[in-house]
Amino acid sequence: MGSKNKLRRFKENETFSNVYQPKREMLVDEEYELKGQWRNIVFKNENPIVLELGCGKGEYSVALAKKYPNKNFVGIDIKGARFWRGAKTAIEEDIPNVAFLRAQIELIDYAFDASEVDEIWITFPDPQIKYKRTKHRMTNTDFLSKYKRILKPEGVINLKTDSEFMHGYTLGLLHGAGHEVLYANHDVYKQEGSPEDVTAVQTFYESQYLEENKPITYIRFKIN
Repeated sequence: MGSKNKLRRFKENETFSNVYQPKREMLVDEEYELKGQWRNIVFKNENPIVLELGCGKGEYSVALAKKYPNKNFVGIDIKGARFWRGAKTAIEEDIPNVAFLRAQIELIDYAFDASEVDEIWITFPDPQIKYKRTKHRMTNTDFLSKYKRILKPEGVINLKTDSEFMHGYTLGLLHGAGHEVLYANHDVYKQEGSPEDVTAVQTFYESQYLEENKPITYIRFKIN
């Protein structure tokens, strides 16, 4: 994407009513005004809140919002020029139950209050295969403790990935730490009875992976 295109998208994001872009210091050094107030201020209802972490172009968040109008969705990514597409689609199609937050995933517990979130989706994260980069792996112990802080006690996490490595790493970590694995499958499109919200919604890249016959893995779990 050219720099002119990026700048245009950043500028347009600033005009979108469904995009929130707090500065880092606003999250870390101050009490973020939306923390604990997403239902009241953003969505103006008491429906469950579902996050998509590393939402990319935002198409998964938008598709889930269309499919589940009685839930509120927040797509989170540090790259605003990417989720511009999802935010714009949501405005053009008048989808009120989806918003986008530009922030680093490691600051998630500064943006949402304890027990404010009902469910989390992690869709096709970078598996960070190099050993020294495990601190950036989005299902590592540090990230799981952040998710636990913002999730309701009965809240669930969904990991959908084309990476067998990420799937295996996460399953091993969950079992080792005594977390509750509700469902796990290393090829959801070939398995009968896979959860509908896993197979009914596909990202752009996921469609490409499927064309290449790449298996899509999935885990649904609770943090104990």
